[in-house]
Amino acid sequence: MNLLRRHPIALALVALVLLSAFAPLPALVDAVSGTPPPDADLVRPAAYTLFAPLSDVLDALTFLSLERARAFLIAWMGILAVWGFARPGGGSPLLRRLAGAALGALIVPLGGVAAVLLPRPVPRLVTADSTVTVIDYHAHTAVSHDGRRGWSADDLAAWHAAQGFEASYVTDHNVVFTHPIDEPIRLLPGVEWSVYQQHVVALGAVSPIDRAPYTGDTRGMLALFGELHRQGAIGLASLPEYWRNHWGDLAAFVEAGVDGFEIVNCAPKALGFPAPARGRVLQLATEHDLLVVGASDNHGWGEVTCVCAAHRPRAGGLGVVDGGVHPAVAHAPEPVVERALELDHVDRRDPDLPVGPPARG
Repeated sequence: MNLLRRHPIALALVALVLLSAFAPLPALVDAVSGTPPPDADLVRPAAYTLFAPLSDVLDALTFLSLERARAFLIAWMGILAVWGFARPGGGSPLLRRLAGAALGALIVPLGGVAAVLLPRPVPRLVTADSTVTVIDYHAHTAVSHDGRRGWSADDLAAWHAAQGFEASYVTDHNVVFTHPIDEPIRLLPGVEWSVYQQHVVALGAVSPIDRAPYTGDTRGMLALFGELHRQGAIGLASLPEYWRNHWGDLAAFVEAGVDGFEIVNCAPKALGFPAPARGRVLQLATEHDLLVVGASDNHGWGEVTCVCAAHRPRAGGLGVVDGGVHPAVAHAPEPVVERALELDHVDRRDPDLPVGPPARG
């Protein structure tokens, strides 16, 4: 009983961990079907397992949507501040209690900083199918205005390689990536154009453009897809912008020639993308033979991704890592594999979420 009084939070967390063992989540979930993928798994280094549940906690903090992060921060800072203030102490009671409240409140933001900056072992995605390439369609270096200072292409490649990626497009804001590298993984040319209330991820044979014609209104923004096709590139609508700013314009996106949509993006603002909305985009992709992708949207912050895309080249098309020119990834909905921790806000029984992958055109 004395132990319970001295360590109530620690014991409560232990109890929750033990209870969770009776209904564990799968380590991976196919974002299209909502079921565990049969031919992919996470390999966890021994150090990752040794430091569990700390590893899982830091991953979970990384995967919080912006709304959940705010709620988590406010609630737990308050709870821990009250706990720190209420703990009995000697000396000057009021000063000790105030100090305890301040230290308790600091635990949560310090945990967030650790999740973003602390180097640590990470799980690695492995697939049983040798024809599959694990690829990231959207990632940044320090060249982006919001990229982590000093975050180089080599750093980005190492970050991806540690988690099982075999290739990644580099899509810095409004700066075309022109120096692809091959080791430890292939980094491919791309760019993320900032246009009217939308970010468009351009992949493949991308050339610099004058963005002015595409920044005035929705009609002008949509004309960018035609320009990308003239360059021989493909254009994907990025989250969260099309969801927050252009949800009523999705049909116009298709008419303008969008090649696909992100359905998972690991940026905090995008992680709140709801299951019914994802279901609508998947249906649209099925009807119009569009690409659906997952994107880490890495900017140099955080050690883990919430999603990987497993791409299988279509017959007659270029391979994903063939020669550095990759327009053949368009028009082929592919498996998008999520870390299950990111899916705790998605009810997989939702009738708006398709029960199977979209048909290939």
